[in-house]
Amino acid sequence: MGFLRKMAAWGVMAFLALVFVIFAQPMYRQGEPTVAGKRAEDFAIDIGGKPGRLSDLRGKVVVLNFWASWCAPCVEEAPALNHLQKYLESRNALILGVSWDEDPDAYEKFLKDQGVNFPTFRDPSRKIGLDYGTPVIPDTYIIDRNGKILRKFYSAQQWDSPEMLAYFDSILGQS
Repeated sequence: MGFLRKMAAWGVMAFLALVFVIFAQPMYRQGEPTVAGKRAEDFAIDIGGKPGRLSDLRGKVVVLNFWASWCAPCVEEAPALNHLQKYLESRNALILGVSWDEDPDAYEKFLKDQGVNFPTFRDPSRKIGLDYGTPVIPDTYIIDRNGKILRKFYSAQQWDSPEMLAYFDSILGQS
């Protein structure tokens, strides 16, 4: 009986170690296979009453951020996104926010209260985010100047941290 217990205990430990190794893999932590290198899905945008498309932004690095006013982590990361926008705006890059807010008043209040300084629009149907593979917000895609996804960030980030600014320096220096 003692031998079987020891074997069972070692089996459980091995299983837990395997689970830990799998969860530690970067692609699994992100919840899906990497999207890096895939063409960014094009979609219609309407910013300040001006219709357009994501593809109209080719030639710029786009930080595509899905958010909502009712999302606590989205509120938490808004100041850092504002700082990042100031950092990016002179470097042929921008943040494009896509809000899941159904209530236009809550959306407008968020923009005002947070001092959002980057282009953003509402997609209350959540279709764009779901087409991208975004079931939970905040979720952010970095799209290169040619319209390909470089990276996907899950959950709130400290967008103005030295590490994040160094990341943007590295991709903005590429032609």
